[in-house]
Amino acid sequence: MKITVLGDGGWGTSLALLLKQKGFDVSLWGAFKDNIGAIKAHKENRKFLPGIKVPGSIQLGTDMRMVCEDANLIIFAIPSRFLREALMKNIDTLKTSHAGFVSVIKGLEQKTLKRMSELILEVLGERELAVLSGPSIAPEVARGLPATIAVASSDEVFARRVRDIFRTERFRVYTNKDVVGVELGGALKNIMAIAAGISDGLGFGVNTKAAILTRGLLEMSRLGVALGASQATFNGLSGLGDLVTTCVSLEGRSRGFGEKIGKGQKPEEILKKSVAEIEGAWTSKAALELGRRHKLDLPIAQQVYSVIFEKKSPLQAVNELMSREPKAE
Repeated sequence: MKITVLGDGGWGTSLALLLKQKGFDVSLWGAFKDNIGAIKAHKENRKFLPGIKVPGSIQLGTDMRMVCEDANLIIFAIPSRFLREALMKNIDTLKTSHAGFVSVIKGLEQKTLKRMSELILEVLGERELAVLSGPSIAPEVARGLPATIAVASSDEVFARRVRDIFRTERFRVYTNKDVVGVELGGALKNIMAIAAGISDGLGFGVNTKAAILTRGLLEMSRLGVALGASQATFNGLSGLGDLVTTCVSLEGRSRGFGEKIGKGQKPEEILKKSVAEIEGAWTSKAALELGRRHKLDLPIAQQVYSVIFEKKSPLQAVNELMSREPKAE
């Protein structure tokens, strides 16, 4: 089986390594020649996944037509902000491919508010497609530490196929029918991770983080159910599991972004200098708009957005959250 991973970030590279270790013929695509060239030269993705060796047997390239040729499975690991552009630039290659598709992108499109699987199907047409999401910090997966994750598809047979392709003794995969919930869980938890990071940066304790986790999960599930997801999904791997991991891991990008803000750095400067994409920042915009359309109150997401894009001080945001009108849990 030939598998192509589109996106040479930390997560895409980690999955390419996992699949190569299982014996598949794996190709990894990146948009920028400099980074692909550096990976080839150093046998390591120093920009996005430092310290992890990338074997020469993984085919690397920037020509999507070449890396996708004869692929049986194509994995999309391109940041959400750039997915549509990448699809449109390579629409002939992707639309004529007979491969199944898997999205591992944890974000929402800003203009349309679409989930990534919706965007892929809109541009490329109906086909076998699954989403893979859950508590899976890329460096840990790359180092072979035990992890569990969920794969969701409207096609149960395809979901099981994808499960069997990815699962290893250290990477356990569960199937799920709730594509909307699994996909939204992965996207929305990044907003709460930013809030958790801000709390860390301000020097707050575990009581604060527990409040963020529990009330944040409620916001995630409230919005998810309004968009057609199952409530139960948010209590599983792609909801609570991913939320906890991202909020406590020192390697999580969104939490780290929030921590820097809490310590006084300006959000716009952090975003400008960041090597890796901070999905949660942009997802906060899309989530708020979705909340408005469905007349939902999303107080944590609102304050995260205000801190990032409206120059609100983190302490003011905390004070406003804590002084909201009392109500029953």
